[in-house]
Amino acid sequence: MSDKAGDMARAAIAPELLAGFAAAGTAVISDNLQRLPGAIGLRPFHRGGTMVGRALTVRTAAGDNLTIHKALELIRPGDVLVVDGGGDTGRALVGEIMAAVAQSRGAAGMVIDGAVRDARALSQSDFPCFARAAIHRGPYKNGPGELEVPVSIGGMLVRHGDIVVGDEDGVVAFPAAGAAALLTAVQAQMAHEAEMLRSIAEGRYVGAYGR
Repeated sequence: MSDKAGDMARAAIAPELLAGFAAAGTAVISDNLQRLPGAIGLRPFHRGGTMVGRALTVRTAAGDNLTIHKALELIRPGDVLVVDGGGDTGRALVGEIMAAVAQSRGAAGMVIDGAVRDARALSQSDFPCFARAAIHRGPYKNGPGELEVPVSIGGMLVRHGDIVVGDEDGVVAFPAAGAAALLTAVQAQMAHEAEMLRSIAEGRYVGAYGR
């Protein structure tokens, strides 16, 4: 993809939209996406907190991070590095140093469909990192790979420029187009669930089929 096309795919997303999704849980977002999108098998490796940003997509050969290094040169503030490593966990694709580089360039986080290393250092950092596993074995740097293309992350399709949200429950992604309507539905569900919890605490709750 050309730089111009890549810039168009990663067009600016309204800060209030990103802030709204940051305040929502991935479970509620998933509910309002018909429970279809969502990566399976990934978990957070960082200390905690929600990740939200635009997808900068990478597809790489299993156990090889040459193309991820190239992606680091393209990072813009607010990007989430989304790496399709085929789910292979035999070699780590990123570690503490690459995470530090991404963070220093303004990335909002990393989603790795593969393995990471330096798990202790990552676990002590607030920089969001989601992956399948940790392993000490390092990567090859031979390629091949592709940048800014649709990728499959734990069975979830992620397109370059999609909005990506991650928290303790996992990772979801969806197109920026339609995000405002999605956020409205998400916030409505959050308000409804908050009222349900209040009614439970106050002894007023009646289930869907009555008491």
